[in-house]
Amino acid sequence: MENAIDSQTTSVVTSASGHRQVTAALQVFAGGACYGAMATTYKLAYAAGYTSAQVVASQAWFGCLFFILATVVRLLRGGRLSRLGGAQVFKLMGLGALTCTTSILYCYAMSVLPAPVALTLLFQFTGMGLVWQTIMMRRAPRLLEIASAALIVFGTVFASGVYRTGLAGYNPVALVCALGAAVTCSLFVTLSGKVKVDCSNEQRGVVVCLGAGLMSLTVCPDYLFSGVVFQGILPFAAIAGFFGLTCPVLLFGLGSPHLPAGLSTVMAAAELPAGLLIAMIVLGEPLGIAEWLGVVVILAGVCLAQVPGFLARHREEV
Repeated sequence: MENAIDSQTTSVVTSASGHRQVTAALQVFAGGACYGAMATTYKLAYAAGYTSAQVVASQAWFGCLFFILATVVRLLRGGRLSRLGGAQVFKLMGLGALTCTTSILYCYAMSVLPAPVALTLLFQFTGMGLVWQTIMMRRAPRLLEIASAALIVFGTVFASGVYRTGLAGYNPVALVCALGAAVTCSLFVTLSGKVKVDCSNEQRGVVVCLGAGLMSLTVCPDYLFSGVVFQGILPFAAIAGFFGLTCPVLLFGLGSPHLPAGLSTVMAAAELPAGLLIAMIVLGEPLGIAEWLGVVVILAGVCLAQVPGFLARHREEV
């Protein structure tokens, strides 16, 4: 009788864990999809005459503003702030500095390189996540994890259109910046699941975005006092802050702790399909058969990454 009860209890706990992982994967997928709005927002901001440094600073500080507003609402509804130690604050601000570094490098690359080239190099972060997972967990990536990352990288070449242009002849500094953005992006997604603090998501977001804001001042030191916010950049700042920082910080913070590092970066690959669809709708950029094929391959890679978890849950239910 006791064995039956123990078995049933274990089954319920395992099932709940499996469902939590599915939810976590969807949260990280949604966080990656939010990044999809960035390429179009950057292009529109550049066309309006704003610099990449101004866009980066706007993204960081407006992301912080949205989290501050969310924190105020929570306090008005009876919530409380938690006391964080210096080490915890440092780690959270470090996360913010990482994601801001990604924006700095990627924005610069986007302003110099054709968008397909910058996107293709940025999307190497999917494979880099497996590298960080190998280092942190001290185990080699599984075959399905490698196959999933390879599918996403392969699909990116077609979805971004870089198969037509190649990488030769472009500014080497911009190419290095795009690859650097891939490194910092993979680290941000990976470490979002490792930095755990006992506070609300809103308070956590404020500290992370404060780190991003301070980092943005290294490239745009006069942002807070230049008045650029009142000179037309406000719509771009609000969109970049919300979709480029607030939503990803919140969603990665919720989902990444429940996923392996490699799976987190793979799920975040939703950025490119979402970005292409947004560019098609907002900018009127056409998508050919090859680009659509690339999108399908990327999504297939994302689905492939979920196969081990699906099979494990199926065995548990049986």
